[in-house]
Parts: sequence; structure tokens; C-alpha cells
Amino acid sequence: MNKKLNKMKKIVLAYSGGLDTSYCLKKLSNEGNEVHAISINTGGFSDKEILLMKEKALKMGAHCFRSIDAIDFFYDKIVKYLIYGNVLKNNTYPLSVSSERVIQAIEIVNYAVSNKATHIAHGSTGAGNDQVRFDMIFQILAPKIKIITPIRDNSLSREDEIKYLKNNGINLKWSKAKYSINKGLWGTSVGGDETLTSDKKLPNEAYPSKLLLNEEKDISISFNKGQICGINGRKYSSVDCIKKLSLICNKYCLGRDIHVGDTIIGIKGRVGFEAGGPIVILKAHHLLEKHVLTKWQQYQKDQLSKFYGMQLHEGNYLDPVMRDIESFLESSQKNVSGEVFLTLSPYRYTLNGVKSNNDLMNPEFGSYGELNKKWDAEDAKGFIKILSNQIKIYQNVKKFN
Repeated sequence: MNKKLNKMKKIVLAYSGGLDTSYCLKKLSNEGNEVHAISINTGGFSDKEILLMKEKALKMGAHCFRSIDAIDFFYDKIVKYLIYGNVLKNNTYPLSVSSERVIQAIEIVNYAVSNKATHIAHGSTGAGNDQVRFDMIFQILAPKIKIITPIRDNSLSREDEIKYLKNNGINLKWSKAKYSINKGLWGTSVGGDETLTSDKKLPNEAYPSKLLLNEEKDISISFNKGQICGINGRKYSSVDCIKKLSLICNKYCLGRDIHVGDTIIGIKGRVGFEAGGPIVILKAHHLLEKHVLTKWQQYQKDQLSKFYGMQLHEGNYLDPVMRDIESFLESSQKNVSGEVFLTLSPYRYTLNGVKSNNDLMNPEFGSYGELNKKWDAEDAKGFIKILSNQIKIYQNVKKFN
């Protein structure tokens, strides 16, 4: 008895209620361990789903279950900066799932440390990005806590997991859905047979939202120092704005696409996504920035934002360079305040224009292609002469060599 107690591990399991983490929970609890099933909600679970998850976890032998609401933390630490930077991986993907994993890993570590856990477990396989994101955060923040990955370590198939659960009295229906759906505050990822190929598109039925609105709808989005703060003139918290706008955009089936990119483990991959709210917010924010920032502010932001998105995708969130970039992005948003006007239609949207007290497109200085007010013709000719001087010198030197 004492030997068994000495061998018992206190394990914090990153739990989602799916097949992989359910297998891990049952397997680890069967081995006599104290397993804490911890679910980190970054916007993907309803209250009802969390209650069902708790019932399932306790049925499978969890010592305890806890759902940690990390939605506001997720926005404040990551989503806010993705908006500041207009971050789209490969100019396409808003980092819906990869950005969540970082926050989920940090919250798991915080729980494990505060509860003096000896081990952390997760259900990642050896073929995806999440194993890297989770393990890196765990090793950096809690190097003394050991990591357990039953599925990766034993190269288990889905059938192996189902068989084990059935043999241990868990007879839930683990029907293999045709499409893998991961929902969160910043969009939904969609995987299926089509995304394993290079040439096939995802059909409409693969996406969780259905077309419910056919009439065009004009809306406005308000920003204050880069943060979304209102819809149609009404003020809300940034998180509520994202939720409300996502509900509206989903009814028009907006923000659908397939992202093609390089995984952390070196192979190419495709993933479908539906992120109407995030895409519309990013594009509206970007349009406002075009009006209120200088061209060099925009240029430098573009370079740093792409790097920020790449580092975040690859799990390097804790690198101090990320805090440096966040400081730059925060500073760049001082004048990014105003209202953006859009029209939503089935499967598409149109950016109509902006209204801002900081708009640099000011008729007092002139109208492009029409009228100049702050210089005359001689000023313009002199400016062009000086601007072209360096290239004229180069061309003349080149002519004699």
C-alpha cells in the first residue's frame, strides 16, 4: 500500500473532453495517479459544454475537474496585439488556434505550480504543432515538472484509444466526425480529408456556420487607440465586440478560407478556418491605420507584425523580443481612433470608409490628383529634381563604365 502511494503522481492534465484527452485521463487515473482534469476556456466552450465535460471527467476517474476562464487574459495578452499588428499568417490566417495554445499552456502551468503537481500531461500526437507549443511553455515556466504524453509516446491510433476506453467501462460514442472543429474567441479552425490534399476545397457543410442572412447590412466598428470598442455606435468591451461581431459575420458566412503554411516540425500543412469577426476587425483596423499613420509607421509595423505572428505560431511567445515588439505596437496605436464603415453581404464584405479626428487625408493640404494648397508649381518641380538626383548620378556613372 505504501509503495503504491509513493509511486502515485499528482498530474495536471490539459483536458478538452475529446477522445485523446479522455484516453489520457482514464489511462493515468487507472495507474493510480491523482489526475486533475483542467480545461482552459479561451472562447470555445459554452456553460453547458463545460458541465458535460465535468461529468465526463469525473466519470473517467479524475480527482477533480476545473474549467478556467481565460478569455479576457487571452484578449489582453495576445489578441489585442494581433489586432494592433493586423496579423495574418501568410497574409491569410488570423492564428485562431495557435494563439490560443500559448495561453492554455501558461494557465495549465500556473495551476500545476500552485497545486504542487509533479507532472503535466497533454494529449498531443507526435505529428502536429501543439506538442511543440505546449512542451516549450511547460519546460520554460516549470522546468522541474515532468511532462507526460501518452499518445505521442506510444504512437497510439484512434482505434487503440477507443478499444482501451471500452475495455475499461467507458462506452461513450466516439464517432469519428468527418471534420475536426476547434472553436475559440479568435475564430474556428476546420480540418478534414480535403485539407490533407493540395487541390481540394472544403465544402460548405464543413464549416460550422450556415448562411442565415441574405440582405446587405451596413455596420460601423469603433476603435480607441487601436482597441475595438463599439459596434454601430454602441460601446462594448473589446471581448464583447469580438463576440457580437462574430455572431453577425457568421450569419453571412464571412471569413472562410484555407491557410497553407509551414509547420513547426518542418512539413507543409493546410487548415481551413472560419473567422468572420476577426477578419473583418483586422481589415477595418488596417483601413483606419492607413488614414492615421505615416507611411513609415505602417512599413515598420508590417515587418515587426509578420515576425511577431511567426514567433507566436511557433510557440516562442515567451522570448523577450515579443515584449519589445508589443511595446512598439502599443506605441503605434496612439492615434488609431475612429469609426470604420462596412457593408456585409453573403460570403463577402466591403470596407466603405472611415471617420477620425486623426485622419491625415486632410483637404487643407490638398486633394490627390486635383488641387495643391501648400506648394506651387516651382516647388513641385524643384522637389522632383532633387528627388531624382541620386538616380541621375548613378545612370551617368554607369554610362561611362
